[in-house]
Amino acid sequence: MSIKKRYLKGKPVCKVTFGLSKEEAKSARTVNIVGEFNNWNTLATTMKRLKDGSFTVTIDLEVGKEYQFRYLIDRMHWENDGDADRHIASPFRDSQNSVVIV
Repeated sequence: MSIKKRYLKGKPVCKVTFGLSKEEAKSARTVNIVGEFNNWNTLATTMKRLKDGSFTVTIDLEVGKEYQFRYLIDRMHWENDGDADRHIASPFRDSQNSVVIV
């Protein structure tokens, strides 16, 4: 898992690139990133599958905020990001959400 942040000069925006390796994606067909930035819509943000089997997506996020998120693999398996800035208890069951701070 990886999270890369690129702050834009003169704009209150950070381009955040989220990534899952082939091993982390577990031979997935699809991976969606789901979080506060897309109103937890499980279909809104599909990650791009690369030739090596990894997945990536870049999202523009407003600077000065924290965003909770998770990965949804093949629309049935939830995964957190080990490289997240922190983790927080989820309001659903006994799981946690990943948090990115920009």
